[in-house]
Amino acid sequence: MRRVCVFCGSRTGGPAYVEAAKQFGAALVRHGWGLVYGGGHIGLMGVVADSMLALGGHVTGVIPKFLEARELAHRSVQELHIVDSMHARKALMAEKSDAFVALPGGIGTAEEFFEILTWRQLGLHSKPVAVWNVAGFFDPLVAWLDHMAAEGFVHPWDQNLLLFENDLETLLDKLSTARSENVTPTDSKPLIPDS
Repeated sequence: MRRVCVFCGSRTGGPAYVEAAKQFGAALVRHGWGLVYGGGHIGLMGVVADSMLALGGHVTGVIPKFLEARELAHRSVQELHIVDSMHARKALMAEKSDAFVALPGGIGTAEEFFEILTWRQLGLHSKPVAVWNVAGFFDPLVAWLDHMAAEGFVHPWDQNLLLFENDLETLLDKLSTARSENVTPTDSKPLIPDS
């Protein structure tokens, strides 16, 4: 494991989410991992990046020109890639990352997370995809995924594509194990409910 991509909000949400973003950045530094993210200085994404930078961590940002032009780019990161489009942004973030973690966020976070999970489902990559369920934020997502499975829209072989954890250190330990063994985690939250 070298670099973890985080998908999270361009807004901060409540204080619990800000604190979680700081903890996430600090935990990556403790593990010796770099961060890949959307390149902004605002919201939870900026909090994660700032947390890492303050502790000497390595941060790679990827931001499209139209957002960079609005002065949203984080100029203090070690690597800042300016790309032509949102599609190019996501492709480069995926290429530079060894694992993916979703933190609380909005529509953009959900879109990025589901795309990378779909790529995993289609076999376009074999990197771990995870959710840190900060303060139960993703409970409705899990309920929806379980509903998809119950209604026959998620196949049983996809049940372990997603790591889902409430505890950050447990999640990062599972990411480390999954990547070092290059296997799909088998003890993650299933997308298919037990029957």
